Amino acid sequence: MLTEEFIPFDQAMSGPPPLFMAFFGLVAMMIVAGFAFVIIKGVSQWRANEASPLRSVEALVVSRRTDVRRRSGSPGLPGAEAGAPMSAGTPSTASTTYFVTFEEPSGERRELMVSGRDFGQLAEGDRGHLVHQGTRYKGFTRQTVVDGPR
Repeated sequence: MLTEEFIPFDQAMSGPPPLFMAFFGLVAMMIVAGFAFVIIKGVSQWRANEASPLRSVEALVVSRRTDVRRRSGSPGLPGAEAGAPMSAGTPSTASTTYFVTFEEPSGERRELMVSGRDFGQLAEGDRGHLVHQGTRYKGFTRQTVVDGPR
């Protein structure tokens, strides 16, 4: 039997606890701040590249590297038939970013992101003419090597 002392739903206890709301607000602010940081960093790098002069220098390819990022997909619904299209799941994906480090005659080294096609055509030890604008790779023309008598 219920008495007046027992009130299962008190008006003062409606809604989530204040500590939870404070934690939720802090996490939300951190996520928004992270997105803002990435956007501001990207825009500032773009502006710096736009303000940089187009440089054309002799350079040596000293190293090449790749950065492979994998993202696993989500499985389909449990009980789905084998071989059936995964309508509820997402496939796994991978992306590769290519980088080449060039060394100028002054000894300054510069790592630039290049396309997969350019990456495949450059080899360590190649000498040639590098064109770049800030951190943007614009092209590399390999010097022709003339072999001596055999």
